[in-house]
Order: sequence, then structure tokens, then C-alpha cells
Amino acid sequence: MAAKTTTGEIVEIKGGEFLMGSNDFYPEERPARPVRVESFAIDCCPVTNAEFARFVEATGYVTVAERPIDPAQYPGASPELCVPGSAVFRRARGPVNLADWSQWWAWTPGTFWRRPLGPHSSITALMDHPVVHVAYEDAEAYARWAGKRLPTEAEWEYAARGGLDGAIFTWGDEMFPCGQVMANTWQGEFPWQNLLLDGYERTSPVGSFPPNGYGLYDMAGNVWEWTSDWYSDHRLAGKTKPCCGDSLRRDATIEDSFDPTQPQIRIPRKVIKGGSHLCAPNYCLRFRPAARSPQMLDTSMSHLGFRCVADRPEERGSSGGGRG
Repeated sequence: MAAKTTTGEIVEIKGGEFLMGSNDFYPEERPARPVRVESFAIDCCPVTNAEFARFVEATGYVTVAERPIDPAQYPGASPELCVPGSAVFRRARGPVNLADWSQWWAWTPGTFWRRPLGPHSSITALMDHPVVHVAYEDAEAYARWAGKRLPTEAEWEYAARGGLDGAIFTWGDEMFPCGQVMANTWQGEFPWQNLLLDGYERTSPVGSFPPNGYGLYDMAGNVWEWTSDWYSDHRLAGKTKPCCGDSLRRDATIEDSFDPTQPQIRIPRKVIKGGSHLCAPNYCLRFRPAARSPQMLDTSMSHLGFRCVADRPEERGSSGGGRG
């Protein structure tokens, strides 16, 4: 385990070109391609419960998970689900159909960032853990208060790689180098057998595992993190010309982000990165820099958090006295 770090620290990243994505794992990561980012600064750790509590105390902010739900936005949803709450992971008792996420996710009324496992839970002993159950607008509101913003997908991935361009993980190409567990992920058969080789059933205190080459913690596992990019498939079906390289979509729009498998639900999606403590090789090998996943804007979950970035040093912590 790594020594704990100061959560308010922000790390300056010099801009440059890197190989974004991967051709070796999930289709949505393809194609690997050169991308350039400008210099920026990024939080060394995900935002913690303690930091989010200061934001709420200063502003009186109410998160999406605490607000009433409009049933019209969720056609066909059961009335008992249309109440304030959030999604909580529940470990299965044995092997289940991995195509059915309802076997391990449960909508839990009364759950929000202060009550992460249900209405009778607490963050009292979790103040140095990443805040969870934050929807996109919650993360964006915190970032504005702190005088920052959410990272783009390219910025996040560039930072996560820590200078190891093309490596599988944030630390290199071996999952357990010299037998060392490098991140809070799921060891065993998801979603029922967790061997706890990393020592954590759920989230872990930020900075509990070694940093990457840029001095950033928890860029793999622990919690997924929001980015500001709309989600879309990179590939433009039917428009690739064999002589002209890849057909990368570089300008995803809100329209691109809607889930084509659920046309009745018109809720945009953003890209989330980094994987979480629930990522396991048998189901979700997404605690890699190249990995990406879609997340609906209104959705909060027990494994989803965020960190912030700033464009210029003078922007850091310029409002609200938030972080850095």
C-alpha cells in the first residue's frame, strides 16, 4: 500500500501527444489513435466525502439522488422506484447470468452520498473515501464551486497513463507486478466471489495504492470517474474508406450519446473512465486507461465519483476555497 497523500493536491500535466484507446480489448476503445492535449492541472485524487461535505455545507447543494423523480422521464418504471434514491451494489450469493445486471444492482430508496449503502448507513468512517452517488450535474456543480471543471476524456486518459504510452495499465503491462496488488479492483469471480486480495470489499481511502508516473492516485479502480465528453461509438459504421485510415468520431454530440438500445429513454450519456472496485477480468476489465463506459447524466451509483481539472495554475481553487 502507498503512503497516504494530501487529497487537496493538484498536479500539473504538461501537454503532448499520446496513443489514446486500444485495439486489444473492448470494441468501444477502438481504434487506438494519436491524440494531442494541451497542458492542464488535475486533482491527484478523486474528490472525497470530506471535500464534498465542505461544498454542501458552503452552498446548501442538494444532489440528484436526493431530489423527487419525475415518472414521465422513465416510461414503464414501477412507481416504487420513482422515489429519491440511488443504485447500490449487492453481492450475489453465487454465479449468475452476467448479462443481467439486476442480479447485483439494487435501486435503494433513501440512498445518497451521505448514506452510501442505504438510508441507515453513514460516511462517518469514510471521510477519506471517494464521494459516490454523484450524478453528472452534482460533479459539475462541485467543480464550478472549486474554480475548476471536469476533465475531457482525452485529458483523463493522458493523465492516467502517467507517461506510459500504450501500456495496458496505469503502472505497466502486468496486472500484479511482482505479485503486488496495484489498485482496488475485484479479485475473484464477479459478482459473487471477492477474494479481497486488495483488502477492500468496497471503496478504499484515496491514496491507498501506488501512484502512477505523474503522481496521481486511484486512476485505476476504486471508483469510476465522470468526464465532460458525450459518449458515442468512435467508429462511424459504413463510412470507413480502407485507404484513409480509421473513421474516428472526434466530435460526439448530445444526440450521439442517446442509448440506441433504449429509444424510449431520451437521457444523454457521458463517458466515465477508470473502472472501479467492482471491475473483474471475468466481467469488466476496465480498470485500464483506454477503457471507457457510458453513463446517463441523471444516474448515480455506489461506485461512481469524480475528480477535477484546471486549465491554468491561477484557476485552481479560485472560488469557494474548495481544493488546492
